[in-house]
Amino acid sequence: MIVLRSPSEIEAMRRAGDLVARAFALLDPHVRAGTRLDELDRLVAELLRSEGAGAPYKGYRPSPSVPPFPGTVCASVNEQVVHGIPGPRKLREGDIVGIDIGATLGGWVGDACYTYAVGGVPPRARRLLDVTRESLEAGIAEVGPGKRLGDAGAAIQEVAEGAGYGVVRELGGHGVGRNLHEDPHVNHFGKRGHGMRLREGMTFTLEPMVNEGTPEIELLRDGWTVVTGDGKLSAQYEHTIAVTKTGCEILTPWHLRMDETAEPVAPSASRTPVAEVQPPERSVSSAAA
Repeated sequence: MIVLRSPSEIEAMRRAGDLVARAFALLDPHVRAGTRLDELDRLVAELLRSEGAGAPYKGYRPSPSVPPFPGTVCASVNEQVVHGIPGPRKLREGDIVGIDIGATLGGWVGDACYTYAVGGVPPRARRLLDVTRESLEAGIAEVGPGKRLGDAGAAIQEVAEGAGYGVVRELGGHGVGRNLHEDPHVNHFGKRGHGMRLREGMTFTLEPMVNEGTPEIELLRDGWTVVTGDGKLSAQYEHTIAVTKTGCEILTPWHLRMDETAEPVAPSASRTPVAEVQPPERSVSSAAA
């Protein structure tokens, strides 16, 4: 069931989303060689507690067969696509690490992901990050009332596959509001003019997972960590967005909180005017959304 949010409800989501954006800015100086992933997790956990916010990832389990997620954030390094567990692993120079952060504030959820470069990364990694970021921005530019989910998915697919990369099919974005995962499911591929028609008040995530090589993925035996099928790099960027009367609004504005110079593709996309570690053992089954 799709729930259309009122202006006051979107304002509450905006506050949760801004807390998520602040968490990314907090982590930025700490994402460097030698930092443990569980230290990044601790920093975000402390920020959320200090703001009276909950951590929707902590203890989350999509089904009884999946163990509760142990971290406040997901931390996915290099070939890890999503849902990496933030343990004692130390970051190394040249790594890329996708940090996925959720926050529940006043009963409303903000959800976003940012892939950091650890020090000087190889050109191949930098290109992957740039293209993945561009694909998210292209998808956001296609969101507005009367548009269709397939428009955003097609835009993401065109950018990523046009650069020679693979777009993960099994996992996608999702509705978000009172709960971390709501309807609809959002594909990051598709055909223009197809899919659900967008309406003012819809709130959901766009979060393309772009692989350097094959789009195929595998699930590790920990029940959570998803990795690329060929061991090559993967990157992800994510925003929670709301459909507005004229376009859309980014509710998790890490691109503003981190003082980045790049502006959103669409003027309506933000409230601010345009003013090597061995991979772990893999399971034999593929990951599911």
